[in-house]
Amino acid sequence: MIIGLVYDLLRHEERMLIEAIRSRGHGLKLVFVPEKIDFLDNSGAGENVDFAFQRCVSFYRALATTAILESRGTPVVNKYETIRDSGDKLVTTAKIVSRGLKAPRTAIAYSREGALIAARELGYPVVVKPIQGSWGRMIARAESEEDLLDIMDFRESMASPHFKIHYIQQYIDKPGRDIRAFYVWGEVPTAIYRISNRWKTNTALGGKAAPARLTEEQVDLVIRAGEVMGGGVLGIDLLETRDGETFVGEVNAVVEFRNTVQVTGYDLAGKIVEETVRVLRG
Repeated sequence: MIIGLVYDLLRHEERMLIEAIRSRGHGLKLVFVPEKIDFLDNSGAGENVDFAFQRCVSFYRALATTAILESRGTPVVNKYETIRDSGDKLVTTAKIVSRGLKAPRTAIAYSREGALIAARELGYPVVVKPIQGSWGRMIARAESEEDLLDIMDFRESMASPHFKIHYIQQYIDKPGRDIRAFYVWGEVPTAIYRISNRWKTNTALGGKAAPARLTEEQVDLVIRAGEVMGGGVLGIDLLETRDGETFVGEVNAVVEFRNTVQVTGYDLAGKIVEETVRVLRG
């Protein structure tokens, strides 16, 4: 097959995918988005690939290029709807709970006053998240109403309108870790713990990766969450309580996996390529 790789930054993950594609005898076409121009007048040709992996770091570049490729008949992994919905924490959580999956209790408020009422109902501490964002940025924990007032002052002064939508979530007292599990076309081939003394365990913020062994219940939760979000290739974050309950946290549609490969030795890029080829060949 001829496989496209759509990217805006060549990271370790993209290099691993390139090697996996080539080592399995497939053709490769690299699509560097910052140099790309698309005319939307039906004069533009497709990329002449059988399918493309979407690997843009920029959420909006990923959305735009995926929409254009799909409009020209090129399958993209992941598809537009999956990238769009996974990139919005509000939509992700709404979808997860609508299918009966466990997520931390979450409230959406549309004003400062509404956020305060929601937090009282949830009980402190609460976590306040931007509805769009990654790597743990702009996420804050409020231990008290005074903390939340400070956070609201900051959010309400931001120019971006999405900061006026307040995503207030129950705080999960984790056992010093959370889980990043990988969903690949209905399977969960590998997972890691992200371990930290901080309440934010993101590896981008200093969390350490270690191999994880999931329970059958956790594997089932990952598979069901992946199906809810549209399938494909996803990173799904699970939050454990200290008494063993597990919740779905967030879903990542352009997932990073360098740290996972380093600590597990698992050829995740190879698995992604092989399974995607198998599924899309039908």
